[in-house]
Formats: sequence, structure tokens, C-alpha cells
Amino acid sequence: MNTQRWMSTHFFSFFLTWGIFLPYWSGWMIQTKGISVSEASFIMSIGLVARGLSTLFAFPYLLERVSNKALLNIAGIGTLIGILCYIPANSFTSLLVVTVFLHIFYPTLMPALDSVAGVLVQSKQLKHYGKSRQWGSIGFVSVGILLTVFTGMLGDNMIFWALLLGISCFVALSFTSAPDILSKKPQINQGKKVNIIDLFRTKHFLVVLIIVVLLQAAHATYYNYGYIFLQEIDAPIYLIGAIINIAVIAEIIFFSIADKRFSRFSPGTLLALAAAGSSLRWVLVFIFPNIIVFCMAQTLHAFSFAMGHYAFMKYLTANIPHTHIPKAQGMYSAFALSWSTAVFTVFGGFLYEIEPRYAFIGMLACSLPAMLIALIYRKLEVEKKILLSA
Repeated sequence: MNTQRWMSTHFFSFFLTWGIFLPYWSGWMIQTKGISVSEASFIMSIGLVARGLSTLFAFPYLLERVSNKALLNIAGIGTLIGILCYIPANSFTSLLVVTVFLHIFYPTLMPALDSVAGVLVQSKQLKHYGKSRQWGSIGFVSVGILLTVFTGMLGDNMIFWALLLGISCFVALSFTSAPDILSKKPQINQGKKVNIIDLFRTKHFLVVLIIVVLLQAAHATYYNYGYIFLQEIDAPIYLIGAIINIAVIAEIIFFSIADKRFSRFSPGTLLALAAAGSSLRWVLVFIFPNIIVFCMAQTLHAFSFAMGHYAFMKYLTANIPHTHIPKAQGMYSAFALSWSTAVFTVFGGFLYEIEPRYAFIGMLACSLPAMLIALIYRKLEVEKKILLSA
């Protein structure tokens, strides 16, 4: 078995579905299920709460008790069942229940795949993690471009059928032969369990966590309403996928040069730059609600998301013990990528119904405090460096 190809195929197939779900799902519910923007924002927010609970508690619990392959199968089947349940769901309540169910399983596939890759790297069966992971980005970008062509021709219902087909393919792949090591059940060592409280005793961990929580929360409006906002400003349907994927391309470019260009920057400096880029991004969309400026603002995703994520990982590797990193990543996934986004999805939905542009400028409520705290943290870094060199 070619392990490199196996891992690349799984990354590609998962992120192909994620490229459908993340930017289009709220818009699909609004356009085809007939719910309002505020109802969709509430549904997706509660889903994000469920996602945070799942990745923080259920994922590590299962990973201690079942094999990696079994976890992929469980999460994949649960996701497929969740997608199928959307077919009869037409009321606000039924859509809410189905969305919560889906978020228990679907987002778990992301850390599950990274865990699989980690096992294969440690066992020296996967030589190039980055080479496999880039196929995930390729899948994310390519499906957005293709999907908008089909939605332009056949309507928004294609979003659902594309996601169903993608998840079905992923589940089928999960049941194919896999490296033997992925079928081994973990050996629980009670003495090595990590207490989350230990993380907060690490210097500046809470400060850095607050900054990245605010940075990721600032994407709530873009993730949930970017698709319908582009329709609002009369972007051609067949171009929306390409416009959305400008952000992903900018992210890929940043990660490809980050180690070479930004390795000497401190986490505080990177976080401050990320917050500045995030603030500029939402200001541009608010002041100039047109397609050209929106496309330009998309390139700032390299700052608002990619640089913030890179800074957090840089802080972790420099300050957090290896045994504590999985717990730290679980907290990052729950607080930054799920719960904070859930809160500001509701806030953004409220503003969007008043005036769509307000939902974007409202994200400054996250990015400006993040920049202020990051600048204070950067000052502490500089002072520490001076003391150490004295």
C-alpha cells in the first residue's frame, strides 16, 4: 500500500466536502429551506456549540478507546446519516436538530485525519505530511469553483447533492484497506493523562488563547454570509466559488512561505499583524461593497486566518510541553474555531438583517481588541528579551 497516496486521498476527499459545507451551507438553508438569515445564524451557532463540545470532549475520549480507522468510520457514517436527515427536515426545529447531530460527527473528521497523519509520521510510514495535506487545500479550492458552475446552471439544490456525494465517497474510502497501524487500539496510560488546568499555568497561554479566539471569531460573518453577500452585491453566480477561494489560495501561499519568511517574527508580532490585517479586511468590505474590492479583501485571509493560526502554533511549539499540545489544540478548536464563531454568527446575523455591510464592520468588535491585546503581549515579549540579554 502506498501510504502517501492513501493519506493524500483522504485529505482531498474530506476537504472537498468541507469546501462545500463551510462557505455554502447557511446560504443553502436560506435559499432552499426558506428560513431567514437570523434563523440560519442561530442554527449554525448552536451547531458550532455542538462542534466545540465534540472536538473538546468526545473526540479525545473516543481516541483513547478505539482505533484511528474505527474513529474515521464512526465519524464518517454519523456524518452521512446527518446529511440524509436534511432531506425531510423543512421546519426551523427539525433543521436545528439535524444540524446539531451533524456537528457532533462531521467536524470531528478534521482532527481525526490529523491524528491519523501524526501516527503515520511517527511510525515513519508517511514521509511528507505537507505533501499530503496540500491535497486537502486543492480539494477545497477546486470544489468551490466547480460548484458555482453547477449552481449557476441547476440552482442552489446542487449544494446539498454535491455534499451528499462527497461524504458518500469519503465513507466508502474509509472502509477500504488502510495501514495496519491505524487498526490498533490505543493503550491507555492513566499516569500520562493531562490536566487542562496545567495549560493555564503556562505563561501567557491564556493571553494568546484569548487573542486567537477573537481573531477566529472575526470570521463568523464571512463564513456564514459571504456567499449570500456576494449575491447581494450582484456577483455572477458562476464566479462566486472562484471569489471565495481567493482566500484559500492566499492561505496556501502564506503557509508555503511562512517558515522561510516569518520564522524570526515573535508570536506577539504575528498576532498583532494578523489582527491589523483582519481589521483592514472588514473595513474594506464595509466601505466598498463591490466585487473588485471584495476580491482584494479576500487576500487578507492570509493575515486574518493563516497568520493567526501560524502564530498560535509557533507559541505552542515554543512554550507548551509535547504531552500537553493535543489538549491545547482541542481548546483552540473548541473556543476559537467553534464557540466564539457561534456567538458572533448570531451577532453577525442580527446586523446582516439590518444592513448586510454592518455584519462585516461588526467584526471589528473582535479584531480591534485582539490587536490591542496582541500589542500588549508583544511588549511583554520585548521586555523579556531585553531582560534575558542584559
